[in-house]
Amino acid sequence: MNFKHQIKNKMIKRSFLYRYSLQMLLFAGTGLTLLPACKRSEYLNPQPSTLITDVDAFSTAERIQAQVNGIYFRLKAGDFLGSFYFVASEARAGDFISTNLNAAAAATTYQLLTVTTTEEVQEIWEDGYQAINAANVFIDGMNNGGTAVVGDALASNYIAEARLVRAVAYYYLLQLYAQPYANGAGSKPGLPLRLTGNNNSGSYDLKRSTVKETYDQILEDLNFAEQNLPDNYSAPMLNTTRAHKNTAIALKTKVYLSMQDYQNVILEANKIVSAAAPFTSPVRVAHALNPTVLTVFNPPYTTTESIFSMPFSSNDAPGSSLGSYFLPGTGDGGSPTSNGAGNLNLNPNGLPADPSWTAADDRRQFLLQGTRTGRLWLTKFKQASPYLDYVPVIRYPEVLLNLSEALARTTAGVDARAVALLSAVRNRSDKTTSYTQASFADNAALIAAIVKERHIEFLGEGIRNADIMRLQLDIPAKPAHSVPAASPSSPNYIFPIPSDELLLNKLIENN
Repeated sequence: MNFKHQIKNKMIKRSFLYRYSLQMLLFAGTGLTLLPACKRSEYLNPQPSTLITDVDAFSTAERIQAQVNGIYFRLKAGDFLGSFYFVASEARAGDFISTNLNAAAAATTYQLLTVTTTEEVQEIWEDGYQAINAANVFIDGMNNGGTAVVGDALASNYIAEARLVRAVAYYYLLQLYAQPYANGAGSKPGLPLRLTGNNNSGSYDLKRSTVKETYDQILEDLNFAEQNLPDNYSAPMLNTTRAHKNTAIALKTKVYLSMQDYQNVILEANKIVSAAAPFTSPVRVAHALNPTVLTVFNPPYTTTESIFSMPFSSNDAPGSSLGSYFLPGTGDGGSPTSNGAGNLNLNPNGLPADPSWTAADDRRQFLLQGTRTGRLWLTKFKQASPYLDYVPVIRYPEVLLNLSEALARTTAGVDARAVALLSAVRNRSDKTTSYTQASFADNAALIAAIVKERHIEFLGEGIRNADIMRLQLDIPAKPAHSVPAASPSSPNYIFPIPSDELLLNKLIENN
């Protein structure tokens, strides 16, 4: 895309920051499980709003179903959960080195130099709020006539899906743009809570809610979703890519962990985790650890541990992919389909050098040493082009480790079930290691091992940054480029509110 088109696209996208027509939502979801992510051409060539009126958009069951698909489509935008949100999160968290300091590949975030006009600061925020507004527009439409078309039961299912998508978008935005809950018990500025749809130009003024108020809304949406979503779907692909009751429960364990509300982590996790090993979900979808982690990231990406993922296909590809950022080109060990841009390579002196991550661990097979440069690359996401890797939002091992950590943090000694849950995740990939209570000198040693296991298991999946935030750790220094660490009190510990929001919303400011 040339520079003139980029500028034009920026101007159009700003006008759509909160305004999202029902017609465009319908268009986005037509004829698929989740439709193509041709975001930039969509903004440059929006369908005329007169093609489908607000009433017509909810006139048939088929159109309503298409709009549900469109809500998921917004969530998996390339600059949000389709890829770039996770790229930016990983660039911050210290496990990767920016290979060429490419500003288009999160180099500014990597250097902790983000300002209100930084591209990723603006794009992630805008795509997150596009997903939120898509959910709001749909909910409003269902309340204003759509329910009568499909009936109360199905309408409740659909609204629950929209509210779960809204909750997910708010949760992920919080992890970058707001102070962690532990800083002031949620009293710090959070996000503008937009809960009704905006189809037209108008006033966008809305002050920031507190972090606690934002989390409260997320949990209200997820509780509604748990009550109203279906138990399951007819196919593994749908159980992975559309929300069901267990999806909402699993996400609540993630949310409560971020709030350090460990008792509620335990309460929610126990709904879908059996009392003893082998740990599985005893209700609805039979979630369990896959026998090998290596197949989880291979087609069809729909193992029972993949609770919720962003799907892609040959006719439904994001504008960018995790593989394109993390994989090397063919000149450094990449294959024709994994011919990545090589933007972010692993820090060889960081996690890969940790002796607790043993050589026998299958997860080390996701590491590739460059044939020319000797750099270390992550191959968990295997395809740079075509961009077909599903992007996991939450997997069952995260639920197990959430529960393990919550049990450990609410028990004075070395909790036996916490150890068993930790051991299940480790032993799945490292058959030489099985933890027992005797493996840990005390409670602190167990907690440290759980946090380390999360670091290893979810490398490249965007979780490490959220862990740094919730535990109020320093963002690590990057010695390769003389980037100093950022403490929780540093101005660059979180993203600033983007300039476009400040321009449109006169009641918001950076705090």
